Amino acid sequence: MLHATSHCHHDSRLPVGTITLDHRGRHLRRKRLVTDQGDIVMIDLPEAVLLASGDALVLEDGRTITILASPEALYEVRPGRQCPLAHLAWHLGNRHLAAEIGADVILIERDRVIRAMLEGLGAEVREVVAAFQPVHGAYHAHGHGHHHSHGHGHE
Repeated sequence: MLHATSHCHHDSRLPVGTITLDHRGRHLRRKRLVTDQGDIVMIDLPEAVLLASGDALVLEDGRTITILASPEALYEVRPGRQCPLAHLAWHLGNRHLAAEIGADVILIERDRVIRAMLEGLGAEVREVVAAFQPVHGAYHAHGHGHHHSHGHGHE
């Protein structure tokens, strides 16, 4: 069994394998997984992290395993004539929905109620299957140890 005890972002070393996971599966701390090549990996990270496609798990011997995003059933949301992208993003954020936001498109998980709301706002919504890398929330540390203590008397 392989053991991964750390991670890095977009490592350039040649990986010994890959693990393909959806966006929820890429939130890891301690878990036993099987690589796409069939090897068992015990992941034991110091803290929970949300890995992006292309990030790597670092094994005890320094070799790496690349994380890949699996295709997911999503909605591709584009602004309509009456509703700019920022307005759509606000409505999705107000509902705390995971969203991948591009310059002219938003990707979200499929939900028929949300689709009806977006179409009611004038958005163009179509079903797609694609890798999903939602924007991290404002309070997501992504492994850099930020704990919201700034010495201003609030945390």
